[in-house]
Amino acid sequence: MNPEVRILQLFPGLDPARLRITSPETSQYNCIAYAAGDTARFWWPDAGRFFYWPRGVVRSESFPAFQAAYESVGFTLTNNSILMPGVEKIAIFHKGLLPVHAAKQHSDGLWSSKLGQSFDIQHDLEGMQGEEYGKVAFYMERPRA
Repeated sequence: MNPEVRILQLFPGLDPARLRITSPETSQYNCIAYAAGDTARFWWPDAGRFFYWPRGVVRSESFPAFQAAYESVGFTLTNNSILMPGVEKIAIFHKGLLPVHAAKQHSDGLWSSKLGQSFDIQHDLEGMQGEEYGKVAFYMERPRA
């Protein structure tokens, strides 16, 4: 099956005209790392310490832990996803009380995500919300490098 068709089946709210696969499939990193700008490691706060998690940040699948992890790489909380010159924004998604996904905004206003151990994609933000990743819980920002 065509990868774009598979992605649109998982995320039916995505605008097909804005969807673009931007990387080959890889399990080297995940969406949490990707949003932080790290494509060398898989980030997750697992108790077994199998995956990378920033030093000094509590290993907990909680909003405070994810916020602290992103703060460790220069992000601060913001209350919106509005495109601002010189500012990189990320959106952290949740299902119930658990953070499950992160996406980052590009300088053209589109967003991108790493889909599990699959592709990186470019997309509209609203289209990622739904059954698979839930809804945006909060936004963070930092100066664009």
